[in-house]
Amino acid sequence: MRHSRLAYGLVIVAALLGAHAAQAIEIPAEQAEFFEKKIRPLLVEKCYECHSEQSKALKGNLRLDTRAHALKGGDSGEAIVPGNPNNSSLIQAVRWQTFEMPPSGKLTGDEVAALVKWVELGAPWPGDGEPAATITEKSYDWPTLRAGHWAWRPVVRPELPAVKQTGWTRNGIDFFVLGQLEAAGLQPSPPATPRVLVRRIYFDLIGLPPTPDEVAAFESACQKGRTKAIADLVDRLLAMPQYGERWGRFWLDVARYNDGYGGFLDNQPSPQAWRYRDWVVNALNNDMPYDEFVRLQLAGDQIDAEKHAVATGFLALGPTYISDGGDPDAIAQAKSETLDDRVDTVCRALMAATVACSRCHDHRFDPYPQLDYYSLAGVFNNTKSFDYPLAPPEVVKAFDAAQAEIDRVDGKAKKIKAVARAEGRKLTEQENKEVKELEAKVKDLQKQRPEKYPFAHTVRDSGSDDMNLAVRGNLRRPGPLAPRRFLRIIAGDDPAKFTHGSGRLDLAEAVVAPANPLTSRVIVNRVWHHHFGFGLVRTLSNFGMLGEQPTHPELLDWLASRFTSRVQGDFAWSLKQLHRAILLSATYQMDSAPNEKAQSIDGDNRLLWRMNPRRMDVEAWRDGLLAVSGELKLEQGGASIRSIAESPRRTIYAAVSRNGDAFDSDSFLRTFDFPVPKATSEGRTSSIVPQQSLFMMNSKFMIARAKALAARLNKERADDPARIEYAYQLLYGRPVTDEELQLGRDFLASAVTNEKQLNPWEQYAQVLLSASEFMYQN
Repeated sequence: MRHSRLAYGLVIVAALLGAHAAQAIEIPAEQAEFFEKKIRPLLVEKCYECHSEQSKALKGNLRLDTRAHALKGGDSGEAIVPGNPNNSSLIQAVRWQTFEMPPSGKLTGDEVAALVKWVELGAPWPGDGEPAATITEKSYDWPTLRAGHWAWRPVVRPELPAVKQTGWTRNGIDFFVLGQLEAAGLQPSPPATPRVLVRRIYFDLIGLPPTPDEVAAFESACQKGRTKAIADLVDRLLAMPQYGERWGRFWLDVARYNDGYGGFLDNQPSPQAWRYRDWVVNALNNDMPYDEFVRLQLAGDQIDAEKHAVATGFLALGPTYISDGGDPDAIAQAKSETLDDRVDTVCRALMAATVACSRCHDHRFDPYPQLDYYSLAGVFNNTKSFDYPLAPPEVVKAFDAAQAEIDRVDGKAKKIKAVARAEGRKLTEQENKEVKELEAKVKDLQKQRPEKYPFAHTVRDSGSDDMNLAVRGNLRRPGPLAPRRFLRIIAGDDPAKFTHGSGRLDLAEAVVAPANPLTSRVIVNRVWHHHFGFGLVRTLSNFGMLGEQPTHPELLDWLASRFTSRVQGDFAWSLKQLHRAILLSATYQMDSAPNEKAQSIDGDNRLLWRMNPRRMDVEAWRDGLLAVSGELKLEQGGASIRSIAESPRRTIYAAVSRNGDAFDSDSFLRTFDFPVPKATSEGRTSSIVPQQSLFMMNSKFMIARAKALAARLNKERADDPARIEYAYQLLYGRPVTDEELQLGRDFLASAVTNEKQLNPWEQYAQVLLSASEFMYQN
């Protein structure tokens, strides 16, 4: 059966999903993705044998293969009570509070937590009406499907639209934005003042505030020529090493960068992870073409291991699960989870494709068949982690030989002790003497051993075989062979098979191939998101049927086509040229002030009638605090810092863990919405919670910053009025108002040293540093 786009997107989905199809489409994309990736596979693997339409004998009169049946429940009542996990018999059973389900063995803590979260969300169930177990790979009409959804269609550069206010435009971006504004009867906001704009550009490009002198210099340059002043500033900041740190941090979110320690079955450190982080920073500072940037992270070891193996930290720093025993099912499950991380990271991070939802069955909404999932999983099934030595071969050989001898001698001593323990006796006098001699020799060998050579966490090939599709996601139940090849929605019905070793190099070439429309659109959208607070497509890592439509589809394609084109005047995969085009547009330079008419027509600013005011992420905020207090140290690179709150270095150098609590830095960062890097992260949430206010009021970190700022103000200005004025210039990039000046003077005249031993100026500094104005950029 062949499906048109409408059939695939609506009619066929409705037929498959029954009367609840409309509800399925309305489920938020992130909830649908959570269900498909975490919940449906769990139900299929652990529950359907006894609780589905396909069960040989339905146990407890309970089916869990549709939402309707789960709500109805069985002999023990409602299996799920949406929003109330504690009253849901399914949750009680998997917690082993009532029944002990599944009977084959208790679910892991993460699996139970996922089910609890799902019920708390209201048990969203996309595709309610058709049991997943009955879905098999359909016959896909690839050309029709490809033509039917914007993300899979080829990128074609559109003509600039006609607009009335041509004098407002600065480059092609503005034509697309203005065209939609005019069609809606809206006007773009006025340009931001130089003081607002310079602060915006500094934080956006290097993540640091401008100094008062830099603000004044920009204002002066704008008086001579605003367009040239902005272009000169953008070029200067793009050339600074701090640019790579700022934008490298954004990429590290996408790459789920971490320093190890993921928790149960994934609890190893990655002490050299920082080498990948530094590679990313340097690559961005050098404006490495993005296609090469991607290619090296997927297959740098195959291109030139000596130069680029470290880039494969993109793959190596993901979770590598191990079994806690010899059970074949547990071993298969651990392997399956590891492969899933690699497929999910590559597909969502680089192509906004939720292919990982096809691990157990064909994707319910997008044309990503289960066979295609295992075509990619097969690439990583032939890939293994490897600590690549960053030293000459002779150094490596000398260390390894010395270590081998240490291990041999130490092993001999341990064997003697193990034999005695096994026989239930103490060491004989001779054995004791021999063990002591061996242990003494180990110490001597350790002293003589060469220093450990540096290394990087990388991957390398371990085979070149295709793997079988796993029936219901269970690697112990092999299905058809899945040839290693690219996604058919992009590459066509019969893509070329991957032939270079594991296939990672073939995969890399397919990801950045001109015929792949996803990669360029995705990165352009990610960069746009970080400049405006929202992407042109707001679901940054999901360009599928459940993702949002682009607000400005022609603008997205205009930028994507220019980004990949190497024609003179286009960007040639240069991220810096992409930044430059965005920042030099009148769209970016607009003021952020509200407008009543525009607000009533387009309340969430999808048409871009103003710049979006937004709160800074924790990195820019913390680095800004250290900058204005005069404490920030700008040396780059090196080992991660376990307690970033106590360091004067930039926040990108904080050690972070996959479980979110292995390092002191984790707690600090998570207070301000830093993501736990268990999986690729498309962006930051922005919460306002009491812990943040309490941190600013009481933490040692904020008190130390207040003391340092007060000391700086006291040193660099002669009296209180001058210090207050200087503080406002440093922190907010603007002059103090008369009212603010008087309030400051009154406070300083009346305050006394408080219970935290902060003098009046230190208290005043803490208030200024904690203000919302410092945390937000307009």
